[in-house]
Amino acid sequence: MKIAIFSHCTVDEISQNNVVVETAGGPACYCGLTAKNMKFDIDLHTKIGTDFLFRPELEKNGIFISQNSIIDKPTTRFLLKIFGTERELYLKTKCEPIESIKSDADGAIVSPVFDEISEDTLDGIKENFDFTLLDPQGYLRRVDVDGKIFLEKTLLDLSHITAIKADPEEAFYLTGLREKEGMLALQKKGVKHVLYTNKQNITMLVKDRMYHLKIPNMSIGDTTGVGDIFCAAFSCSYLKEKDPIWAICFAVGAAQAALETRATGLEKIPAGGDTERNAAYLYNLMQFSSV
Repeated sequence: MKIAIFSHCTVDEISQNNVVVETAGGPACYCGLTAKNMKFDIDLHTKIGTDFLFRPELEKNGIFISQNSIIDKPTTRFLLKIFGTERELYLKTKCEPIESIKSDADGAIVSPVFDEISEDTLDGIKENFDFTLLDPQGYLRRVDVDGKIFLEKTLLDLSHITAIKADPEEAFYLTGLREKEGMLALQKKGVKHVLYTNKQNITMLVKDRMYHLKIPNMSIGDTTGVGDIFCAAFSCSYLKEKDPIWAICFAVGAAQAALETRATGLEKIPAGGDTERNAAYLYNLMQFSSV
């Protein structure tokens, strides 16, 4: 099977405990490598500059960036300052928008990091695929005079979205509501599966039922990319099995496996066996409630 990923590859400068590590990042990388570990082919729609030095590393793992995705502008670059489970995010450079949508993939992950996928392009993607997962973070992000990222309330057409991943802040800035009310509002906007991630507490709304899972307590290191790993694991599992309950267990299991590595950057991409073992365990802990 094949999955299309629409997102910028980024250069991430990760600052933690007075140490800065520079790594490839962005959903293009994290989702791509996670999907590859789940035996999917990758159709990557992205843009990078000649300053992106990580292509050999990605190609070694089966992630290929086409020549027409390479431009003369700098790659989108972020500085991430990490303090425990909290982080500050700064935009340093921004690459060109992504406009290509033609693909023969079985489904799509749309996960802009900052302003690279227009709403018109999103509409075209939704028309082209029966399955579209949206991580809306890039539609909500703005920058202040220092380049620090903050979120702003944004109206977004969510019709024909198969699944959306949103944390409490993102759900609020999309709907003006919180918790269950925010999830129901996203559903009313046209989303089939609402995936609500509140740190270690994960809830999925499908039709009139909420499914609840929790990532076990552990010492948390670098969380960069864990949400992308979650999105890719859900998407690939859903496309394979067409079972949202197993897919959310797989997504949470992948996020747990990534955190358990305590690694920085792309080193935290989990092995398939670790994800599946966690998912099977979580499946038996699933709780649900009606709405």
